[in-house]
Amino acid sequence: MRDHYREFQSRGVEILAVGPDGRDSFKRYWAKENLPFIGLPDPEHAVARLYRQEVNLFKLGRMPLNCIADLNGFIRYVHYSASRSDIPDNETFLGVIDQLNASSKLT
Repeated sequence: MRDHYREFQSRGVEILAVGPDGRDSFKRYWAKENLPFIGLPDPEHAVARLYRQEVNLFKLGRMPLNCIADLNGFIRYVHYSASRSDIPDNETFLGVIDQLNASSKLT
């Protein structure tokens, strides 16, 4: 998502990545990777529980969960991954965002 961040922004989208690490390690990772979007540490797993993100210890922790929420906070798209290799590509997300933006212009 880092490489396509400007494409997301041009569609009026902000990316928020939630991770299981504590604040300090999360901050170091964000700085090391030079990520331009928002990172939210969730060491107590409160956000993960809220969105029913699966934890599978045999697959090394949290399974990826990707959501697109509208400006009112409603989830408009969700993908629960079965593994770390089962994450939709950026084109999928951009396509969903384009469809949502187009349908919101109709009302």
